[in-house]
Amino acid sequence: MVREDKMVNIFDTTLRDGEQTPGVSLSPSEKLELAIKLDELGANIIEAGSAITSKGEREAIKLVAEQKLNAEISSFVRALPVDIDAALSCNVDSVHLVVPTSDIHMEYKLRKTREENLAGAMHAVEYAKDHGLIVELSAEDATRSDVEFLKELFKKGEELKADRICICDTVGILTPVKSIELIKTMKNAIKIPISIHCHNDFGMATANTLSAISAGADQCHVTINGIGERAGNASLEEVVMSLKSLYNIDTTIQSEKLYKISRIVSKYMKLSVPANKALVGDNAFAHEAGIHVDGLMKSTETYEPIGPEAVGNRRKIILGKHSGKAALKYKLELMNIGLSHEEFEEVYSKIKSFGDLGKYISDIDLKTVISQVQGVELERKVILDEITVMSGNKVSPLASINLKFANDCNIKDNIREAAYGLGPVDAAINAVKKALTGVADIELEDYSVRAMTGGTDALIEVVVHLRKGNEVVEVKKAHGDVVMASVEAMMDGINLLI
Repeated sequence: MVREDKMVNIFDTTLRDGEQTPGVSLSPSEKLELAIKLDELGANIIEAGSAITSKGEREAIKLVAEQKLNAEISSFVRALPVDIDAALSCNVDSVHLVVPTSDIHMEYKLRKTREENLAGAMHAVEYAKDHGLIVELSAEDATRSDVEFLKELFKKGEELKADRICICDTVGILTPVKSIELIKTMKNAIKIPISIHCHNDFGMATANTLSAISAGADQCHVTINGIGERAGNASLEEVVMSLKSLYNIDTTIQSEKLYKISRIVSKYMKLSVPANKALVGDNAFAHEAGIHVDGLMKSTETYEPIGPEAVGNRRKIILGKHSGKAALKYKLELMNIGLSHEEFEEVYSKIKSFGDLGKYISDIDLKTVISQVQGVELERKVILDEITVMSGNKVSPLASINLKFANDCNIKDNIREAAYGLGPVDAAINAVKKALTGVADIELEDYSVRAMTGGTDALIEVVVHLRKGNEVVEVKKAHGDVVMASVEAMMDGINLLI
């Protein structure tokens, strides 16, 4: 089913600490930055948190509301005047008023009858409307609720001027077919806009959300990277791009910013984005198999449903044992490197050998192999001359760094800088970035570390992704010292990009 009657509203719940992702807590400054980024992305409504939670949460929500963003700022509330008062104190535009509606929730959580629950919900709706708030009336556990009771709740809410209703698939038991049936049933009974809120317990949150929209839902609740309680929520990037590419339904989301905000959310919530995550994963547009790369060279549509630039991601050619000559040729073209026929064959042979050993060939590995084949040494534009790091239980981690530059960089003097950090690694990387300010516009996009051996003297492998404009390099570095592994990986990547 394709509907082209209007845009679908995007209600983003990421700021409710990742829809209450276990172990995740955002600071007020982090919430503010993410809210601004979500607003720039084009989210129609931003749920900034649950005001009743704590004083700190109220301060964060109020900070977001004071920005006067384009998006409507909402707070999650229970059907209690005290929750609504807390939201009002934050100057939000709306409340996401959630009422448990399944017999399971009413019996075991609320310990209320249907009549008591309904009366409390209507009092809350009336109270919120009397105080000038936009009200989205949500039925928690709606998909395990009696349909007639749902209708009664929503109809009474509509009579009291609730602005929207929302069907919550709280434990993720919907299927696409049931999603369509439920939305159609509610569309026939309710005239105000309907929203869908899906959880991903069975891996169907995105599919159920899309089915609900195809059946007439006007709005969907989503989170960046699909984060959320248990298995998460419907993924904003998946829903938005599926609507656009597969259903011909538009939203206000600026899709080219999706990759960037995905990484910001990942950083603040300390939840890595899986490499194979749809659309924004680092392997979402990665290709290794020879037959795939050969097809890509002829037309990218052969093995990509959309171009990576549509979501701000990038195409990546992986070199390994599955790579053919087409992959190497394409990779060299992307890196603007020319080789003679003999050099190409030798480089290809070395790559195959590395691949058979189970080794993935990074950009710096490839350049090293090429330099060996050509008998030349890789020229380093920026040289690490000295680094000193100080840290302790009563000392803020501090790093000082001294960089030298090649003659053709037109930088005569060494650059010495110092920077603090949350730890010694953070301080060292901050010092490197500070030293390069104004010299090279290079951004650290991702950082990971793992111990390759056991013990306190373990060999540490650091992997960094650095970006300069549209060019991204991945560098791996192993060292016994995590600080040195991190800085050396940074320096190798910087030299590749410069």
